[in-house]
Amino acid sequence: MAAVDKSLLERVARSINHPDSGISTFARGSILKQAARSYGARPILEESTVPTGFDPQAAVLFEAVIEAAFLVAASDGKFDADERVVFESIVVEACDGIVDRAQIDVLVTDFADLLHEDGVEQRTKMVARAILRPDHQSEVLRIAALMAHMSEGVSAPERGVLELLAKRFDLSSEAVDKAIESANAALGSAP
Repeated sequence: MAAVDKSLLERVARSINHPDSGISTFARGSILKQAARSYGARPILEESTVPTGFDPQAAVLFEAVIEAAFLVAASDGKFDADERVVFESIVVEACDGIVDRAQIDVLVTDFADLLHEDGVEQRTKMVARAILRPDHQSEVLRIAALMAHMSEGVSAPERGVLELLAKRFDLSSEAVDKAIESANAALGSAP
């Protein structure tokens, strides 16, 4: 991975944190940030009965959003250690640190293993099972398109995974175009 512009990474994280008002109905931050609030409240001990604010459905949603972005980022087969550090940093920053780097690192390790075992077709099916609302689906495509910009824009393999996700969501190619356009606009990039 080529050297990454720190200001670009900050813009990507900030853009993920603040949803596109044209495709999202989220008032208090993006789907990622909202789901992170619950995910970050996950009890340390499984037997914990103390109210924590943890919502298992929000945790599943959080993991699916991260996995969708990971699948796009890893689509070129070159998700090396440097790209992983950048990916994890962006996620942590986009969540305002609600979920820490160690938790994201564990998730990314799990996603890499699952991708290796199941392949992209099966993993996109699993993501689609967790993200059912059309506004969530559009937001996930936008977040994944934003993450693709960490490596010089949306490449053909990345667009292919975005298209596959859209297909699994029963959305058209226009939804992918809109997500990429939204990401380009948020980052001040040319289409």
